[in-house]
Amino acid sequence: MRTRLKRLLFRLLGKDPEAIIVCFRSGEDALADAMCAEIRRLESNRRIFEIRLEDLEPKARRGLRRKFRGFRIGLAPVLFTADPRYKPLRRVAFFIAPFKILAYNSRLERHHLSLRQPIASWLFWRGVPLDRIFLRPRWLLPWKRDRTMRPSGHRTIEGRARREGRARVAVLTPYFPYPLSHGGAVRIYHLLREIAHEFDIILYSFTEGEIPDADLHPVLTLVVQVCLVQKPRYREPRWSTILPPEVCEYESPAMRALWNAREADVSQVEYTQLAPYGGDILVEHDVTWDLHAQVLKRKQTLSAWWDWKRWKRYEDRAVGQFSTVLTMSEKDRKLLAIPHAHVIENGVDLDRFEPSAEMPGRRLLFIGSFRHFPNVQAFRFLAEEIFPLTDAAELTVVAGPDPWPHWSNLTGLIHPPENPRIKIFEYVADVVPLYRETNLVLVTTLESAGTNVKVLEALAMERAVVSTTTGCAGLGLEHGKTAWIGDSAQAIAAGITELLRDAELRTAIAKAGREHARKHFDWRAIGRKQRELLREKTGDPLVLRPATAQDLEAIATIQAVSKGAAQWPPESYLAMQCTVACAGDRACGFLVTRKTALREREILNLAVDPAARRRGVARRLLENELNRDEATWFLEVRESNAAAIALYRSLGFRPVGVRKEYYNDTRESGIVMKLLS
Repeated sequence: MRTRLKRLLFRLLGKDPEAIIVCFRSGEDALADAMCAEIRRLESNRRIFEIRLEDLEPKARRGLRRKFRGFRIGLAPVLFTADPRYKPLRRVAFFIAPFKILAYNSRLERHHLSLRQPIASWLFWRGVPLDRIFLRPRWLLPWKRDRTMRPSGHRTIEGRARREGRARVAVLTPYFPYPLSHGGAVRIYHLLREIAHEFDIILYSFTEGEIPDADLHPVLTLVVQVCLVQKPRYREPRWSTILPPEVCEYESPAMRALWNAREADVSQVEYTQLAPYGGDILVEHDVTWDLHAQVLKRKQTLSAWWDWKRWKRYEDRAVGQFSTVLTMSEKDRKLLAIPHAHVIENGVDLDRFEPSAEMPGRRLLFIGSFRHFPNVQAFRFLAEEIFPLTDAAELTVVAGPDPWPHWSNLTGLIHPPENPRIKIFEYVADVVPLYRETNLVLVTTLESAGTNVKVLEALAMERAVVSTTTGCAGLGLEHGKTAWIGDSAQAIAAGITELLRDAELRTAIAKAGREHARKHFDWRAIGRKQRELLREKTGDPLVLRPATAQDLEAIATIQAVSKGAAQWPPESYLAMQCTVACAGDRACGFLVTRKTALREREILNLAVDPAARRRGVARRLLENELNRDEATWFLEVRESNAAAIALYRSLGFRPVGVRKEYYNDTRESGIVMKLLS
C-alpha cells in the first residue's frame, strides 16, 4: 500500500517514481571513472547518469535542468578534490540534490554529507581521510571507542658476537635502517657501520610489520643485538595535542621499558620525535620547526601556524635535555642556537657511488620518496612548471616504496598526468645504474630541512646537479662551480638547457662536485667524527703518541707474536715515523711509516698485541697517521692476511700490483695497495 501511494504521489508531481543516480565527474578522469564504476557495481539496477564539466556551458546548462525535471534523484555521487576547476560542477550538485550528496575524496573513500553529522561532513569535505573524521580527542570524549593502540611485547634478535673490552652504544631509531630507501636510513646504516669498527651496538627500532630476513642480515652483521617494537596505531586528531602528533605516534610503553633497562655506556637517539625517551646524544636529522616555518610562509593558515608553534615549543625544550645534539649542517646548528650542538654531516659511500663515463644523451633524473611531502611538491614543480620549458628528451623519477597513497593524499590525484617523456619508478633497490644513464640530476625542492643525501650521491657519481637553494642547503655548493643553483622555474629550466647544450661546462661542474663530495662527505671521515664523539662520552682507553726507546721492548714483543707483521729490528723504527697505541702505561700496538718521495709515504709495519685485537686499535693508528699528512700512500701486505686486507680496503686502499715471493720467511707474495682518494 505504501509503495502504491508513493508512486501516485510522484505521478502527481510529474516525476518518475523510480529514483535515479546522477554522478558528477568533478575531478580528473581517472578518479571520475573509478567513482562511476563503483556506483555502477553497487547500484546495478538503477538508472545512472554522468554529468561532466562541459555540461555546464550556458546552452548545455538549460538542457541539464530540463533533462532531470521529470526524475527523482536518489543519490548524487560527487568528487571533492583540491582541483579548483571543478567547483562549478560541485555547486550544481548541491543545487540539484542538496540532501543526496555522496562525497568521494581523492582516495575514493565515500561519505554521505548530512546535516545530522555536520562536523564529520565538513571534515570530509575539507579532505580529512575517512578513518580520521570521526576521531575525537580523548580529553574531550574519554569514553570513545576508537582508541590509540600501543602494542606490548618486543622481539629481540642477536647479531654478531660481543667483543670483550669494547664500550657499548645503544641507538634508538623510529624505523629499521634497511633497505636504504631514503636518506635517513642511508645515514643511520652507514654510521652504524662506522661505529661498529670500535664499539658494540644495541639497536632499538620501531617497526610497522615483519622485517624480511634479507633486510635484517646487513644490519645484524654490524650490531650485537636488535630490539624491535611495533609502532603504535595513533588515533587522536592531529590538531588536538600540544605535543606534535609525530611525537605522540611514538609513545610506546613497550619501547620505554626496553630503553630504560638498556645496559650501555652511551645512548644515542635518532630524530627529534623520539627525544622524550632521553639519552646522551640527540641526532637532529632536520630542524623540524624550520620546515614548518617554510610551510607556514607558503600557506598562511591556522593549521600551519599551529604545526610550527608546537614544533618550535617542543623542539626548543627537547634539545636542552641532551648533553650533545648533532645536526646535519652548520646552518642547522646555528638555527638551534645552543652551545652543545655539533655538526656531523650526512655523507655518501664513495666506493659504491663511483664515477663512470657519461653516456651521450639528454636524460634527466629526479629521486625523492613521495612519503615525504616536500618531494611530492618538488616533483610537481618540476613536472608542471619546469619540464615543459625544456627540450630534454626524458625525465626518470624514483618515487620510493608505495608512493601512490601518499601522492593521492597530498594532491587529490590518483597518479600524475601521463607524459610520454616522464618515466616513474617506485622503489629501486640500486639507483647507481640510473645515475650512470643520466646526464643531469635535478633537485627541485621548495621546502626542506636538513641536508639531501640524493645531492651527495649525484656529486659522488660525477653527475652535474641542478638544484634549488633549498635543495642543496647546508652542503656548501657554489652556483656555476659545483652545481647549478636557481629558484624559479625559468632559472632552473635555463640551467638544464645550458648544461645539456654545453658539455664542457657540465663536465667541469660534475668533476668539481665529485671533488667536493670526496673532501667533505666521505662516510669514512664522517664516521671518524662519530667515533671521536663516542670516545669522549665513554672515556677513551687509548693514547696515541710517538714511540720512544722505552717502547722498543713492547714493540719487539708485539712484532714477534704477529705473524702477518714484518720482522725488522725495532731500533730502526725510531729513525722513521713510529706511533704507539697505549692502554694504560704499556704499548698495545704500533705503526711505522716513512717518506718515499715528495708527497708520497709508505706504511712499513703495523701490529697489535693479540690481547688488544678486535677493539679498533689498528684502525685508530692508521686513521691517525693518514690524517696527519695529505699524501699518496702505499703499503704491502701478505696475500694470506685477509683481515689486514679487509681493514685497508675499509679505509680506502685498493690493490694496484703484486710482488711475487716478496716475503723471505715464507716466499709469499705481497699485495701492493694504494690509498685511492
